[in-house]
Amino acid sequence: MEAQLKRGLLDICVLATLRNSESYGYKIVKDVSEIIPISESTLYPILKRLESNNCVTTYSVEYNGRLRKYYKITNIGLEKIQEFLKDWHIISNAHKYILGDENYE
Repeated sequence: MEAQLKRGLLDICVLATLRNSESYGYKIVKDVSEIIPISESTLYPILKRLESNNCVTTYSVEYNGRLRKYYKITNIGLEKIQEFLKDWHIISNAHKYILGDENYE
């Protein structure tokens, strides 16, 4: 999959995972991997970028004697999901066109 397209989809999948509940890195990888392949080395730069863009906030909780960083979606992150969904018809039409489906809009 082309890198830019995959990056955008991964961002939205991570945000969608956090929309359901706050989570930490390993669990996010596990949840998102059910939809699209992702590794921890790919996830953490995404989370850092989403945090820099105010799409997620973080907090730490002690777990088994170590601090575990949790990520929580913000209203900006929720808006980013909504923007993606509004633009989905463009992606869907491109997909239909590439497949040769004459029913694209």
